[in-house]
Amino acid sequence: MSTMKDSTPKAINIKDYTQPRFWIDTVDLMFELGEEHTRVHSTLALRKTQGFPGSCPLVLQGEQMQLGVIRLDGTALGSTDYEVSEDELTIHQVPDQFSLEIETLIKPQENTALEGLYKSSGNFCTQCEAEGFRRITYYLDRPDVMAKFTTTVIADKQDYPVLLSNGNPVDQGEYDDGRHWVKWQDPFKKPCYLFALVAGDLGHIEDRFTTVSGREIVLRIYVEPHNIDHCVHAMASLKRSMKWDEDVYGREYDLDLYNIVAVDDFNMGAMENKGLNVFNSKCVLAKQETATDSDFINIEGVIAHEYFHNWSGN
Repeated sequence: MSTMKDSTPKAINIKDYTQPRFWIDTVDLMFELGEEHTRVHSTLALRKTQGFPGSCPLVLQGEQMQLGVIRLDGTALGSTDYEVSEDELTIHQVPDQFSLEIETLIKPQENTALEGLYKSSGNFCTQCEAEGFRRITYYLDRPDVMAKFTTTVIADKQDYPVLLSNGNPVDQGEYDDGRHWVKWQDPFKKPCYLFALVAGDLGHIEDRFTTVSGREIVLRIYVEPHNIDHCVHAMASLKRSMKWDEDVYGREYDLDLYNIVAVDDFNMGAMENKGLNVFNSKCVLAKQETATDSDFINIEGVIAHEYFHNWSGN
């Protein structure tokens, strides 16, 4: 007889905190975005936490996905080497330091929870706070596990000309079948709840900000094409926020590119993903002819709030 999983939220107290048994140092992700399903390849560099006695299994969180092949240090695992439950992947025996490759299939177009990777109004978008990343791939989905992410996004070029993720773009190319790809690299460690991906047919405005040390930062705000003329105030607010943070706290932005995406269907007000903030359109868009003073003040406040998150957690 099957039993229903208890979905009642459970309190987690700081006094009960324990370190994870494993840490993830680097994450290499590849997304093949498709209309029927999306294939996610992840390669994790893991190491066991010092101080845990003996061997212990690796337990990763994961929900609402189909598991494909698993490779441990390049060798495919057999069905007796691991166990899959409704919300976890357990690998019974692992060394103290190893590489783990996992392939998963997900269906963003059916993701009505809007957590993890979902598709709405023709665009792919992510929301990983607080525990959405486990709907993308199996992972140690907890905020104290910090890793460096490299992400390659592959999609049809005509339908999804814009491919974005965290950090700086380091490479790109095209395939003969009409798809293209962009590789993004975030040089700073982050928890997986700050991972972001956006793919779609979006327009953008662009500006520059020169930091106190003379570095030129590219600033872009991506929106759905019908909103392209509503972004000027948000861009000015971003530049004022960057200048204020330098003047007051000596904080100079640490990437080469700062992207904001504003879409009508984002399920939160805004999200501070590293280098790729995602907003609901109402928190970014305003025109002098239609917006009120309160609209302009609120937009400046939200833009600044998410920018300042570059230095702080939730």
